[in-house]
Amino acid sequence: MLNRPLRIGTRGSPMALAQTGMVRDQIVAANPGLETELVVVTTVADKILDRPLSEIGGKGLFTKELEQALFSGEVDVAVHSMKDVETWLPDGLTIACILERDDPRDAFLSPHADGLAGLPAGARIGTSSLRRGAQVLMRRPDLRVVPLRGNANTRMRKLEAGECDATLLALAGLQRLGLEDMARSVLSVEEMLPAVAQGALGIECRTDDAVIRDLLAPIACARTTIAVSAERSLLAELDGSCRTPIAALAQIDGDVLRIDGLLFLPDGSRHWSASRQGPVADAERIGQEAGAALKAAAGDTYTRHLQ
Repeated sequence: MLNRPLRIGTRGSPMALAQTGMVRDQIVAANPGLETELVVVTTVADKILDRPLSEIGGKGLFTKELEQALFSGEVDVAVHSMKDVETWLPDGLTIACILERDDPRDAFLSPHADGLAGLPAGARIGTSSLRRGAQVLMRRPDLRVVPLRGNANTRMRKLEAGECDATLLALAGLQRLGLEDMARSVLSVEEMLPAVAQGALGIECRTDDAVIRDLLAPIACARTTIAVSAERSLLAELDGSCRTPIAALAQIDGDVLRIDGLLFLPDGSRHWSASRQGPVADAERIGQEAGAALKAAAGDTYTRHLQ
């Protein structure tokens, strides 16, 4: 047990604060008597809201400053949405704990329709996610994808102001904010395959900090950790980043893990799919094989257009 408060690093957005509060409550419940302190760290992604992440450096912009705070000793742990965590972590840092996953699906929000099929031709879908945009255009090439960034509340205000006709948000995020009623529908994974690790929260710490890792161990979810490891292995095989439209979801049934992956051209004009399954003990290998199959299927097109 620490003889001082556990310093928990978080971004300052309403979403980040909500999910960090959830994580803190679980840590305290598992370690009675532990005191905690939230340390808000502003990231580049919080400062630049008028450009897509793919143009300004990718999803590492959500985590870089938090990782610097870990290295400097300003914080003991950092809470992340695992879908925002880069494929490769800096030396000396580790994801020590992944909590039980929330619903990984995407929610559809619109004042005009209950789903993508109900939108008229030419309707504007607001999203800065290449993955979401590519899947929208794959299914509805007659729609327009327009940039939309900001936290969930900001995006909903922009939707209400008419800047777009519909938008897509992670259902788990809406649930954490108590805003799930804003969704007109929840898209099936067949219609909109989620981002790698969507719905999962991870806690990063210094690799050599055994005391902190012991505090986190009781709240780790083995099932979610296995599934996320498969998805991130697929991503690593593709050298994936926010500049590459990739979707994947691993699901476990008994002792068997199945992973489904999709790779796209950003305009949705072409896509490649791969599925693999096997023993949960081989999760990382299964994810790697699915990623290799996607890369092989895309061939030179992947090299020319997606990297």
